[in-house]
Amino acid sequence: MGVELLMVVNLNMQTKYVRDIRDPEHPYSLEQLSVLSEDSITLDDKLNRIIITFTPTIQHCSMATIIGLCLRAKLKECLPLHYKVDIRVSPGSHADEDSVNKQLNDKERVVAALENPNLRQLVDECLCSNEI
Repeated sequence: MGVELLMVVNLNMQTKYVRDIRDPEHPYSLEQLSVLSEDSITLDDKLNRIIITFTPTIQHCSMATIIGLCLRAKLKECLPLHYKVDIRVSPGSHADEDSVNKQLNDKERVVAALENPNLRQLVDECLCSNEI
């Protein structure tokens, strides 16, 4: 299998893993709400890096960090440990873009958030896509 084909196969697998994550406020998946699409996922197998850029439904979305935590938690389950994951909101799509991006890519903040039982329960509910 060629390197380009392998990257496409891997990208399709990563898209499959995150496409059905449920939005925290709506009974729809992130893909159904156009928060996430195949084009918003970049995989670089050579650098062992995946970049996800998502677009919240509104500029003042209070759930943007929860959506990012859901993406990170799901990818942590699916990706080999050596992959670096960068999760960002699309440029200009959130009023507090810099702060959200900083929170989503700060390892200590992510660990602390996922140790919070209430946040962890919300993330787990979003990852259980059977209701969609």
